[in-house]
Amino acid sequence: MSPRCKTVAGIALAIGFSFAASAEPPDAYRTGIERFVADMDGEQGFDAETLRGLLSQASYRQSIIDAIQRPYEAKPWRDYRKIFITPERIRGGARFWRENAATLERAEATFGVKQEIIVAIIGVETNYGANVGTYPVLDALSTLGFAYPPRADFFRGELEDFLRLTREEEIDPLRAVGSYAGAMGKPQFIASSYRAYAVDFDGDGRRDLWNSDADVIGSVANYFSQHGWRSGEAVAYPARSPQDSPQTLAIAEKAPLAPNLTAGALSNAGVEWDATLPAETPLTLLRLDGDGRHGEDGDEYWIGLTNFYVITRYNHSNLYAMAVHQLSESIRARHLDGS
Repeated sequence: MSPRCKTVAGIALAIGFSFAASAEPPDAYRTGIERFVADMDGEQGFDAETLRGLLSQASYRQSIIDAIQRPYEAKPWRDYRKIFITPERIRGGARFWRENAATLERAEATFGVKQEIIVAIIGVETNYGANVGTYPVLDALSTLGFAYPPRADFFRGELEDFLRLTREEEIDPLRAVGSYAGAMGKPQFIASSYRAYAVDFDGDGRRDLWNSDADVIGSVANYFSQHGWRSGEAVAYPARSPQDSPQTLAIAEKAPLAPNLTAGALSNAGVEWDATLPAETPLTLLRLDGDGRHGEDGDEYWIGLTNFYVITRYNHSNLYAMAVHQLSESIRARHLDGS
């Protein structure tokens, strides 16, 4: 993960996409490679001939452009939730927890992050490693960096970090695979995030997010810790909001908002929830388009605490954070049940 941003295209792996390479890349792709090679020439040991040779083995893929234009987060919450809160992922999470109990306990002790949150992240991202992606990372980052103008600068930066990462961790740049946006391993870290937050939690001298569950667990926990996770605090609570309060309060829907209200202000506005919080507790009021279980209009209201916002630093979506939260609670219940 990078201080600039964390990906999260990994959730799109849940369905998968066809990724045949396009026969004819746009002109911008070819000229973009040449500019990139010129910019990188001589930087930290990279030379133009080597870079040009490596990038000549990358393929432009139109399917990557298509995929990034139809993100899961465009779905309503009622549909998004069904993708991730499933019996399979709950059972898989309990099994992953059981198989990695000692490591998860050590990660919580080290970083202060709840074990069920770590497990749920891995479950949402790749179904506990069952689907880490099939796109060559080099293809993904070159396609988006040279042929996707809306975020080309960001993905060119990720391509630079990926090339440095492959040297630091002795990764073959032509064999590394991931999501359509270049997210890698079981936790789907983009290259800048991998370099900044991945940790060697098994002590073997490498940070391996594909094959080492210990490194995966420690790295997810470290990411949250570095982004302000508050140990021992809750994530979110269901709320009941009177009909008139939504017009007078700032409400977050799909896009995250940093906690911008307080428990006292929300309570004074008539918002209710089943928990006792100090009046000064920072909160966000959330409204998600549900299935009618939480009111006649179908909307669900929640209050999100600081830890809810921290989850959105992993993927900048309230839908994603709520899916992680709810999956984590279901996994914990099954784990405690011993099944």
